[in-house]
Amino acid sequence: MLSRFDDYPVHQTPEPVAHPATTDRNAYGRYWFNGYSADGRFYFGVALGLYPHRGVMDAAFSLVHRGEQRSFFASRRAPEDLGELSVGPMRIEVLRPMHSLRVTLDDNESGLSCSMVFEATTACMEEERQVLHHGRRIVMDCTRFTQFGRWSGQVRVDGETIMLDPREALATRDRSWGIRRVGEPETGGAPPAPPQIYFAWSPIQWPTRCTHFGVFEDAQGRQLHGEGRALPRYAEPALVPGISDPALERMAGVAHSLRYLPGTRRAGGGTIHMLDGRGERHSIELTPLLCFQMRGLGYGHPVWGHGMWKGELAVGHERFACGSLPPLARENVHVQQLVQARMGDEQGIGILEQLCVGPHAPSGFTGLLDGAR
Repeated sequence: MLSRFDDYPVHQTPEPVAHPATTDRNAYGRYWFNGYSADGRFYFGVALGLYPHRGVMDAAFSLVHRGEQRSFFASRRAPEDLGELSVGPMRIEVLRPMHSLRVTLDDNESGLSCSMVFEATTACMEEERQVLHHGRRIVMDCTRFTQFGRWSGQVRVDGETIMLDPREALATRDRSWGIRRVGEPETGGAPPAPPQIYFAWSPIQWPTRCTHFGVFEDAQGRQLHGEGRALPRYAEPALVPGISDPALERMAGVAHSLRYLPGTRRAGGGTIHMLDGRGERHSIELTPLLCFQMRGLGYGHPVWGHGMWKGELAVGHERFACGSLPPLARENVHVQQLVQARMGDEQGIGILEQLCVGPHAPSGFTGLLDGAR
């Protein structure tokens, strides 16, 4: 199957670009964005994913505002053209690769819509390749880059307009691709071992720089993957030096100490630690402001989970009061929290994302979904 990208010298295999090199049914590629105001007035997330071996493309937009989380979902048969990034009324346009992208959600029954442009205020940070096993099988093998920026445009909810002032509407985005568990669960074979995953991810914006922290850990708290970065944040997108930034600093090590809210697996605060290449330790105190359920973008959603076949085209929506969901239900433990950050005398704003299923000794979790005491 040919696509317009086959006219560029970008091939990594003898196949056309539309044919993934892997035959794993869980091959994927995804766009993800968030947006928020530093005062916690709103938070939103955007996702669009392609699952070529499942023949599915899906998308979601979700907003936390006035104590409620609202979500729009859509799914379709995957398009033949890899540049067709649209699912029903929602679409993403790459205006300038790794610099600016437009997200549009036309009016629909969910009451949510938007027309907004992401502009980068940092170069891209390529994260280390992430490879995770469950038993003998590789269940994650992916590459991701993270980028900080700002939004302009507007979001509309039930006729109310939230104007996105680029001086105040901050953004993080990532692009990831590879293999990741998606879609309906596989059947057959011997029963697998119980699941276990511990993931914490925290991108923070400071006045003149941005920091990035991420870990995967096993049940004993040993790091399966851990990394930290710091790079300059520019006042205007035109000042960003390019795809990469020679001033990016890679940390020598990372760690964390989080405090959990009783009866949940969600942090009520805590500290992340990064050791730089000079041996200097940097500690960042995090204080949560609001909580965003990642199910609002399809992550773990029992109906609108990523890569599920919903037919030629399907759309749906969901709304709930913030704090009203059972916090230890499997579909509700994956969260992002908008957090205030402090490092010495410096103040920042950003995100703490958490997903913890199964035991994690440092946190005191011993079962599949027991909560903190």
